Amino acid sequence: MSIRRPDTLGGRAAVVGIGATEFSKNSGRSELKLAVEAVGAALDDAGLTPADVDGLVTFTMDTSPEITVAQAAGIGELSFFSRIHYGGGAACATVQQAALAVASGVADVVVCYRAFNERSGRRFGSGVQRREPTAEGAALGWNLPSGLLTPASWVAMAAQRYLYAYGLDPEAFGHVAVVDRRHAARNPAAYFYEKPITLADHAASRWIVEPLRLLDCCQETDGGQALVVTSVERARDLPRPPAVVVAASQGAGRSQEQMTSFYRDGLTGLPETGVVARQLWRSSGLGPADIDVGILYDHFTPFVLMQLEEFGFCGPGEGGAFVAADALPLNTHGGQLGEAYLHGMNGIAEAVRQIRGTSVNQVAGAARSLVTAGTGVPTSGLILGSDG
Repeated sequence: MSIRRPDTLGGRAAVVGIGATEFSKNSGRSELKLAVEAVGAALDDAGLTPADVDGLVTFTMDTSPEITVAQAAGIGELSFFSRIHYGGGAACATVQQAALAVASGVADVVVCYRAFNERSGRRFGSGVQRREPTAEGAALGWNLPSGLLTPASWVAMAAQRYLYAYGLDPEAFGHVAVVDRRHAARNPAAYFYEKPITLADHAASRWIVEPLRLLDCCQETDGGQALVVTSVERARDLPRPPAVVVAASQGAGRSQEQMTSFYRDGLTGLPETGVVARQLWRSSGLGPADIDVGILYDHFTPFVLMQLEEFGFCGPGEGGAFVAADALPLNTHGGQLGEAYLHGMNGIAEAVRQIRGTSVNQVAGAARSLVTAGTGVPTSGLILGSDG
């Protein structure tokens, strides 16, 4: 019944290492190789070795099994291994699972990872091509005959309704793209480094599915990202400042489907994000005014606005104006629109950098970072904070 009361996970685990491969459009190596490189880099960053690791967490969509990554990375025995479903919605939940394992004593050091050749290999943007006869496939089958075959087409339904309901035009979405690319332009790791855009650029980009333009849609990326989680007590003996897990949550809404929840009472919000928001605020005792930087999942710009509204940073229909006013430092790594599309795992790494004070777009005095995971699907979120 934790959906109705605070939980007690906060303050018991921390992210102590982050590591990534380069972000590219053609990695030239296997997804397993990418995963192992990212895991090794994260352990080096944490000041730990493969021998210290006894847990691994990844996505159900990842093609590199935990035991295979353990073998290839030189990790020995595992006491904990776990996978989270629902694509990008899993990102923050991997850290939640790791923190739960650490807090309960099931594992001491857990590495979360995600690696794929999403540009040179299987491109999610190509849409549904084959689907096994499962319950998930049946749910999608209600909409595929209407031509809604791609993630952009699914999001466009909600985006169009959002604009109509609040009397807005697509420029409202453009503010997200401009902010992300502004930050990416100062981030050497970003694919769009030194390539900012303007609202005019956004408006001139080609339609993908109205009202979404090219610059409303995230990249397709090859790469890997890993995160190391251990107890706060152990973290204090490691070389980097820990990013403490202040709160972590998963959420699915009523009448939830994967990206096609078109039969809810309304299409202008994200109820699954609302579940996450309420639990994060409830368990942490914090609110929107306490957040120093927001790393919000930005596979498509309209859902960034809806997330801001679900978390209470602004009112319904006010997300675009909120972003335009720079009222909250947002996606300071460049987001998935500007840095890379790593199913949100690179966003968690940026939240850690903000707590450490090492971001290329550092927010002065940042002590609390909000991170969200994929939207339109069952999702997850984190609040990371400084130690003390």
